[in-house]
Amino acid sequence: MDTGIAEVRLYPITPVPKPRMSQRDKWKKRPCVLRYRAFADECRLCNVRLHADGSMVTFVLPMPKSWSAAKREAMDRRPHEQKPDLSNLVKALEDALMVDDSAIHTMAARKVWGQTGQIWIREWQLGDPWLGE
Repeated sequence: MDTGIAEVRLYPITPVPKPRMSQRDKWKKRPCVLRYRAFADECRLCNVRLHADGSMVTFVLPMPKSWSAAKREAMDRRPHEQKPDLSNLVKALEDALMVDDSAIHTMAARKVWGQTGQIWIREWQLGDPWLGE
């Protein structure tokens, strides 16, 4: 029976923002570039895919280990309003998955706190609620 609800794909990958890169990054080993390249490799290895007709993406960023259990419970799935910027997370995902990301015409994205880093993706449909709500 088709319920009309698109399948949510959960990828156990901690999101990483796209760093500002220069020609020197081809040979210089800056930590932010190494983290981004490892993220891109992991996305390809886990066969992460964006939908051709548009995607809803939720970036789940891990909470700091220094937070108390009460704060962690209170902040679980709450909006992440700190760096990294949402646009840099989206850019990293697009660049990791696509040679020509100009083919993406519809994407809704958000970032939230979570116990572990994850990326949730499902096909975007007009009027859809956000994932995890």
